[in-house]
Amino acid sequence: MEELELISFEIISNVGTARSCYIESMRLAKAGDFEGAMAKIEAGDTAFNDGHTSHMKLLRVDQKTPMGLLVMHAEDQLMSAETFKIMAMEFIDMYKKVSVLEEKIGESKVYKE
Repeated sequence: MEELELISFEIISNVGTARSCYIESMRLAKAGDFEGAMAKIEAGDTAFNDGHTSHMKLLRVDQKTPMGLLVMHAEDQLMSAETFKIMAMEFIDMYKKVSVLEEKIGESKVYKE
């Protein structure tokens, strides 16, 4: 396997894990588990940073090497994971505010689907 393919798969694997952690953090926040949600954010950040480190390797690869669809997909996944983190942080903040408001009016903190 070529160096670009290996690096691309490293990126895809790591940022895929990060994105999954960020999505799970929103689910935990929705259920009222804000500590668990932030732990998932931290786990996601670790995986994302690993993916970003792999991405930096791409910048050091010989620029004469053609970048293919796999590299573009890896970069797309990297950006997608970053977007999910931003969304997750916003959702966690929103669910915290909703939880405080529900406590004030005496409703359950657990959301029903």
